[in-house]
Amino acid sequence: MSPAGSAMLGRRFLMAGLPLRRVAHLLQRGWEAMSIYLPVLLMGLLALATYWMVQRTPAPAEPAPLLQPRGHELSFFMRGAVIRNYDPSGRLQTELSGTEIRHYGGDKSLEVDQPRLLTQAPDAPITRARAQRALVQDDGEQLQLTGQAVVVREAWQQADGRLRPRLELRGEHLIIGARGQWLRAPQPAVLVSGQDRFSA
Repeated sequence: MSPAGSAMLGRRFLMAGLPLRRVAHLLQRGWEAMSIYLPVLLMGLLALATYWMVQRTPAPAEPAPLLQPRGHELSFFMRGAVIRNYDPSGRLQTELSGTEIRHYGGDKSLEVDQPRLLTQAPDAPITRARAQRALVQDDGEQLQLTGQAVVVREAWQQADGRLRPRLELRGEHLIIGARGQWLRAPQPAVLVSGQDRFSA
């Protein structure tokens, strides 16, 4: 406001019977009262603007559903991998390694190239196996070995003191039960037990 305008405003207030000092005091008190509520007013305006923006923003697109593998479809593979299982006390029970391990999500099976298996338990002999390929189903109850399969159960002493001889089973298709507790040969195989040799 120009000096002439402020002088004119002062003359008007003086004409109204209010001294200029009193007018300045009233203006100052009015500004102080308004400055107390100014942050609340600004926050309200900000909240209204935010609400308006949320109402105008489009909803996010629905994510694409995850595809479940069907049948015998490859989920993932690992090269040079080792799978180990331990008992509750931390003792190694089984170890399966291979040049490549493939997991199929549909039937939850594993295929292993050049598998090497080691099983051991406190009350059973150490069993080792190798082949060109292995297949493990989801339940893990059996391991199927194909292609020049060899399963060796080391000699061990039973609880009654009797010594069981080393046992070796060779064939093109061998099946090992959970933790090497049983062996099966659905195709011709050779069994070597100590000094004895059987083929069937």
